[in-house]
Amino acid sequence: MADVTTTPDVGTPDAEPTASEERQSALRTIRKVGPYLWPEGRPDVKIRVVLAMIALVLGKVVTVGIPAFFGATVDALAPDAPDMAFFMISSSVGLVLAYGAMRLASVGFNQLRDAVFARVGQGALRQLALETFQHIHALSLRYHISRKTGGLSRVIERGVKGVEFLLRFLLFSMGPLALELLMVCAIFFFAFGSSYLWIVALTIALYVWFTFAVTEWRVKIRREMNEEDTNANQKAIDSLLNFETVKYFGAERREAERYDASMQGYEKAAVKTLHSLAFLNFGQSVLITGGLVTVMVLGALAVEAGELTVGQFVMINAYMVQITMPLNFLGTVYREIRQALVDMGDMFNLLEQPAEITDKPDAPDLKVTGGRITFEGARFGYNDDRTILHGLDLEVEPGQTVAVVGPSGSGKSTIGRLLFRFYDVEAGALSIDGQDVRDIRQESLRAQIGVVPQDTVLFNDSVGYNIAYGKPGASQEDIEDAARSAQIHDFIESLPDGYDTTVGERGLKLSGGEKQRVGIARTLLKNPPILLLDEATSALDTETERDIQESLKAMGEGRSVITIAHRLSTVVHADKIVVLEKGRVAEEGTHEALLARDGRYARMWHTQQAEEGEAA
Repeated sequence: MADVTTTPDVGTPDAEPTASEERQSALRTIRKVGPYLWPEGRPDVKIRVVLAMIALVLGKVVTVGIPAFFGATVDALAPDAPDMAFFMISSSVGLVLAYGAMRLASVGFNQLRDAVFARVGQGALRQLALETFQHIHALSLRYHISRKTGGLSRVIERGVKGVEFLLRFLLFSMGPLALELLMVCAIFFFAFGSSYLWIVALTIALYVWFTFAVTEWRVKIRREMNEEDTNANQKAIDSLLNFETVKYFGAERREAERYDASMQGYEKAAVKTLHSLAFLNFGQSVLITGGLVTVMVLGALAVEAGELTVGQFVMINAYMVQITMPLNFLGTVYREIRQALVDMGDMFNLLEQPAEITDKPDAPDLKVTGGRITFEGARFGYNDDRTILHGLDLEVEPGQTVAVVGPSGSGKSTIGRLLFRFYDVEAGALSIDGQDVRDIRQESLRAQIGVVPQDTVLFNDSVGYNIAYGKPGASQEDIEDAARSAQIHDFIESLPDGYDTTVGERGLKLSGGEKQRVGIARTLLKNPPILLLDEATSALDTETERDIQESLKAMGEGRSVITIAHRLSTVVHADKIVVLEKGRVAEEGTHEALLARDGRYARMWHTQQAEEGEAA
C-alpha cells in the first residue's frame, strides 16, 4: 500500500445541525422509509399494512370504550340500580363479563396488528440492510481506506436498528397515542362538558411541550454519548485487529488506558443523560398529577351535587389513568424516535454516498481474446496534490510475463489497482485487448483477472472455504488440486480438521507463508486468463519460494502476467522488466539487457545482491 496517501476521514462528524436541518433530515428519512412499507408491485405487503391499520384502529376504539364499561359496571352495583336481564344473568355480572371481553379484545387486536405487520416490518428491515450492504461494497477503495471500520459498522448497526424502532413505535405508539387522546378528549367533551375537556387538553399540551423541550435537550446529550461510544468502539476494534502489534510492543496497558480514556468521555455523557432523565420524569409526574387531581376534584364536586354518578366519577379516573400510562413513555419514545431518525439519517447519508467507480449503462462484458494489456499515457493520483503515475506507457503482450519493479512510492501497486478498476485513470487509457476498462462491466473485468496480493487476507472460516472462494461451486477434488499446486496440501492434511480447519480472523491462526500459499491456491483455482502477482512470494522462505515460483511460472504459461516485485531475484526470468521511478518508466527490457545497460536496474540488482551476500 505504499502508493496510497491518506485522504480526509469521510466519517468525521460534521458541525452540529440546526433545528431546521434536523427537521429536513427527519422528513427526508421518513420519506425514504415510506417505499419500504408500501412497495410498488407488492399487493400482499400493502394488504398486510391495511389490515394492520384496521386492527390498530379497532384496538384503540375498544381500549377507549373500556373505562365506560367499567363506570357502567360500578353504577350497576349501586343499591338502587335497576335489575335487567343480561344474557340470563344480572346486569352487573353481564357488564363485568363485557368489561373483561373488551380488555381481551383490546389485547387481541393489538397482537393481531403486530402479527400481521411483522412480515412487513422485517421484510423492510431485510431489504434496507441488504441495500446498505451492497452499496458499501459498491463504494470505491478510496472511500474504504479513509473510513474507520468500527465507525462504519456502528453506523450500519444503529441505522438498521433505527428502522426497526421507527416502524414499531412511530406506527404503533405515537400514531395510536394521538388517536387515543383525540377520542378521550371527545368523550370528555360530550359526556362531561367543556370544563373537563379544557383541563385534559391543557394538561396534555403542557405535558407534551415539557416532554419535547426537555427531550430535545437530552437528544444533544445523547448525540455526545453516541460519539464517545463510537470513538471507544473504533479504538477497541483497531486494538483487536492489531492484536499481534500490541503484543510485539507490550502495549496492553497503553491500549487499555487509551480505551478507558474514551470510555471516560462516554461515562460523563451517560451520567448527564441519567440526570436529565430524572428531571424529565419528575416534571412529567408534576404535570400529569396536577391535571389528574384537578379533574378528580371537579368530578368529586359534581358527584356531591348529584350531577354525576359514582360510576361516572370512576370512569373519569379510569380515563385519566389510561392516558397517563402511554404519556409516561412519551419522552422515551420521542427521544428514541428522534435518535432513530438521526441514526437512520447517518445510514441514508451512507447510501447517498456516490460510488466513484460505476458501470456505464448497458456496458458489455469483457471479452479476453489474447490478454493484451495496454497503459497509454495513464495519469493518476490518489489526491489532487500528489500525482502517482505521470503519463505511464506500458504494454503486456498476450501470454507475456512483465515484471514491474522500483522503489516504494513509484506506482507499482497503483498499476494493479487500476487494472482491477478500483480507480479510474484521470488521463490516458487502460485497455485489455483493445477494450477500455471504463467501458466494460466491473464484474466481468474482475472475473478475468486473478491476484495474489502481498498481504493475503482470509475469511474467518475453514481453509477449504478460503481456497474455494476463488471458484464458487468448486469440487473438493479441484480444491485439493489447487492446494497441491500451491504446495500446501500436505500441511492442510496434517491439521486436526484438515480442510475444515478454521483459520481465525484474517487468517491469524496461519503463518504468513501459509496464508500466502492459501492465497495462491485460491487464485490457481480461479484459473483466470490474466494474472497479477503483487509480491506474491514475499512471505515465503527461500526453499518454498523456489517451489512456488515454479508453480506460478507454470500457471502463467499462456496467460498475461504482471508481477510486482521488490526482490529482483524473483523476476529474472520475466519476458520484460519495467523499472518505475516517480510514476514513469525509467527502463525496460530483459534482465540481461538491463544489466548490460548498467542503469537504474543494474544498481538495484547489485545493491540487493550485496545485501543478500551480507545476510548470508
